[in-house]
Amino acid sequence: MLRGLGHIVTVMRHRRMVIIHCAKCGILRQGIFHDLSKYSLTELIPGIKYYQGNRSPNEAERKDKGYSEAWMHHKGRNKHHFEYWTDYDPVKRVLVPIKMPINYVKEMFCDRVAATKVYQKENYTESAPLDYFLGGRAKTSMHPDTAVLLEKLLVMLKEKGEKETFLYLKTLKDY
Repeated sequence: MLRGLGHIVTVMRHRRMVIIHCAKCGILRQGIFHDLSKYSLTELIPGIKYYQGNRSPNEAERKDKGYSEAWMHHKGRNKHHFEYWTDYDPVKRVLVPIKMPINYVKEMFCDRVAATKVYQKENYTESAPLDYFLGGRAKTSMHPDTAVLLEKLLVMLKEKGEKETFLYLKTLKDY
């Protein structure tokens, strides 16, 4: 029971923070609809089962089963994840990353900042989302233009703070 409540509270705290961040950068509607798939049974049940409180339950599900069904469901329904933006290249005959539209890069930024705040709690710093990005493999898995833009935004957050970064995001238009 507590595990389930903990997961639901974490999801709600995260969504609330994303909504606030999305409003600050001019995409409130996206914030309101952010991550609603987490309330589907495909994502909710594993989220509760693998809840830890300090990191995504998807990591624990992946460790247990070798894959995360919840993550596969989630990334296929939420356009703010760069993994959504892949398609089959008929020439190379492999999946390739596609450049993300700006409004989804904005939401991805808001999502990453909110997730870092939720999981790191009082240890959060404005450099933490950038550190996480640079320490992972996302940069090499997303379209180069998307990766450059996201890194620029995360560096701006670290160097200039939230207020200035969200103001900049509000003015950012499609490529």
